[in-house]
Amino acid sequence: MTIIDVLDQNAQKYADETALVEINPQFEPSSRITWKDYALMQPEAGQPFHREITWLEFENKANQFANLLLTRGCKRGDKVAILLMNSIEWLPIYFGVLKAGAIVVPLNYRYTADEIKYCLEKADCSMLVFGPEFIGRMEEICDRLPYISNMFYVGEECPTFADSYHYMIKYCSHKAPKIEITETDDAAIYFSSGTTGFPKAILHPHRSLIFSAQVEQNHHGQTHDDVFLCIPPLYHTGAKMHWFGSLLAGGKAVLLKGTRPEWIFKAVSDERCSIVWLLVPWAQDILDAIDRGDIKLEEYDLSKWRLMHIGAQPVPPSLIKRWLKIFPNHDYDTNYGLSESIGPGCVHLGVGNVHKVGAIGKAGYGWQVKIIGEDGNVVPQGQVGELCVKGPGVMKCYYKDEKATDEILKDKWLYTGDMAKEDEDGFIYLVDRKKDVIITGGENLYPVQIEDFLRRHEAIKDVAVIGLPDERLGEIDAAIIEVKEGYSLSEDEVNEFCTDMPRYKRPRKVIFADVPRNPTGKIEKPKLREIYCGNSVVAQQNEIK
Repeated sequence: MTIIDVLDQNAQKYADETALVEINPQFEPSSRITWKDYALMQPEAGQPFHREITWLEFENKANQFANLLLTRGCKRGDKVAILLMNSIEWLPIYFGVLKAGAIVVPLNYRYTADEIKYCLEKADCSMLVFGPEFIGRMEEICDRLPYISNMFYVGEECPTFADSYHYMIKYCSHKAPKIEITETDDAAIYFSSGTTGFPKAILHPHRSLIFSAQVEQNHHGQTHDDVFLCIPPLYHTGAKMHWFGSLLAGGKAVLLKGTRPEWIFKAVSDERCSIVWLLVPWAQDILDAIDRGDIKLEEYDLSKWRLMHIGAQPVPPSLIKRWLKIFPNHDYDTNYGLSESIGPGCVHLGVGNVHKVGAIGKAGYGWQVKIIGEDGNVVPQGQVGELCVKGPGVMKCYYKDEKATDEILKDKWLYTGDMAKEDEDGFIYLVDRKKDVIITGGENLYPVQIEDFLRRHEAIKDVAVIGLPDERLGEIDAAIIEVKEGYSLSEDEVNEFCTDMPRYKRPRKVIFADVPRNPTGKIEKPKLREIYCGNSVVAQQNEIK
């Protein structure tokens, strides 16, 4: 069975029931409309507040896009990229690519034009679907993409270099193409980055996708009556693979385009949401809004909300203690995973283990874990080593990168690069990251990219970027800058220089100090962390006791 089969079954079993709801809080509520009604309306500026489609409409839209791809020459194994913000079109397009026998390639909406071009080339993409937010970036590179045979635009006022998605699919059949898909067929390429910051293309077969759905449902017990509130971006494995649990149960999902606490609570209340996956900053903002009185719980119907779970970054125990004090009837779970392990769930805390908050948990459903030392052997309990995972959700390979694949996949074990230790009860705690990736608000920052950018400044002799603990974001990126002799440099000047860098990559803290390097010339980042961070991991673990 594949997730395509699950969608087909849902369309038959729950044809007229709502599958997806899109809420755009920036627009005032008006009458609720279906996708079919929306397509017949005179286009208006902006987007409606509320759109929804049934399972049958979901299936039909996926089939239409699959047939559109096939009429444009798409063949089994071709790569089709998706560059869209969360919307009601996103998932039907994703499934349409799979139904055509092609490989779907979701792209990070934060990518610059050059990063988009790099990823399209790296994954051998031949087609692209993009939205209005990306017209400017696509205009920069559209003349340099000779391998892209078709571009489909999802929105109004289609640019001249693309074809209108909404116009084209109207003329395509609702019938599923007769293409047999098996669990062993290649399904998706997701992008990640290593310590160098260059994105790697992670190839997964269909087996990974259906397994992630089974893991998610096993962990959180989704039923047909559950309603999942999805806020994170769908290009990321985390959001989509958590939704796969709802797909398996035929449950409704709500795509909320915004993260303000009042928007989240209104969506939960209006749509009767029962499962909400948050990032640490959003949970922190909700608690702060409640403390300030900006959110009054009695104004919302939260009676259906049964589970709040968090992933993508370390979770402060104090945050969950505060949360459960306000919401004592909520189940809580922490989810750990990587794109290489098809997102969250290879390790999870498990509902009912709140006394172990601070840990990432134990091996997830169908997964194996081990912690190994430098000698390749499993370390004794309590000692630090590299976390490794094994299961049906491990990637097939890094696409077109055999060397990188061999470095991370050994005897079917995935070497995560995360340093961890196991306590006396078998719960795993992350201690440090072998790769110097900084996770801030659920987004990965790659220090080398930021360091290379800062080194362009004429007054900077050396620079090292590390993560500092932050209560709201988990971590923030800090730049330790060593100024050249005879030069002067202020924090304001550094911040001004960084305006040419994407906002989320700009250092949130600037420290002027010497940058230590070892005899081989490598920056001694452990020493910098010891100086500026302290032993925050131990403090977090003790906080829950």
